[in-house]
Amino acid sequence: MRITHRAVTQTALLGLNNNLSSVAKLQQQLTSGKLISAPSDSLTGTNKALQIRQDQSAVQQFAKNVSDGQSWLDATDTALNEAVAQVQRVRALTVQAMNDGAVSTSSQKAIAVEVAALRESLLGVANSSINDRALFGGVTQGSTAYAGDGTYVGAPPVGEGITRRVSNSDRIRIDVTGHEAFGVPTPGDPDLFGLVGKIATDVEGAPAALAGDLAKLDVALDRLLGAAASVGARSARMEAAGQVNTDLQLTLASQLVDVEDIDLAKTIMELSQTEVGYKAALQATAQVIQPTLVDFLR
Repeated sequence: MRITHRAVTQTALLGLNNNLSSVAKLQQQLTSGKLISAPSDSLTGTNKALQIRQDQSAVQQFAKNVSDGQSWLDATDTALNEAVAQVQRVRALTVQAMNDGAVSTSSQKAIAVEVAALRESLLGVANSSINDRALFGGVTQGSTAYAGDGTYVGAPPVGEGITRRVSNSDRIRIDVTGHEAFGVPTPGDPDLFGLVGKIATDVEGAPAALAGDLAKLDVALDRLLGAAASVGARSARMEAAGQVNTDLQLTLASQLVDVEDIDLAKTIMELSQTEVGYKAALQATAQVIQPTLVDFLR
């Protein structure tokens, strides 16, 4: 087979261009710090990077959900603890009022006034809100859970209640409805607010009924403590989910670096070797393709 001078020249130039492209690519990687600048650089790497970024987007949304849910649970826990403290004060006043021999009429009146004031304070706690949404209102969009007369205007428990997704496989409930925390009023068995109002009345009007009121108050107090314990357990779950989320974000960031970022020392070494090879190719080509008289006459 006859090899022409033109064929030798074209082959040499093709090799030189390939070497020059390799040098340019390594220089671009060194400048940007990225292995992948376009999908054509690595189809597999591009696909993996896109998947990691998609996972990062989901994890970042879960982090927002965890933060929002933790804020809600913290606010609910604070409100429940405040309600427990006030109910315990009502209980202490009820026990004090039951001691007929040691409590004067003026003292009974003072106790009744304080218990009535505590009822109003409890209603204020029950109407606590976060981001203009009632903490104990359930799925209602309103900012209050109870009307001024103690009537529940929120939504009763529905399904799982208000939840936040904290991972692909886990959702955590963040709310407690007023019925769950303060009871459901039924004929002859009022909720917490009705019971405290009855105690305020019975202190002066029917002291003998206070024993029965005290027993019901203990049940209401246990209900509040149970709600507070449930919120505490969910808060612990939320905190654990937040830690897992943080660890996952770090893992995904590390994976993305492995896929996209260059190894600086390795890239510098490869660039140096490629440049040496390119210069050697230039010298070799200059020796093989010598200019002729025809080249000068063209």
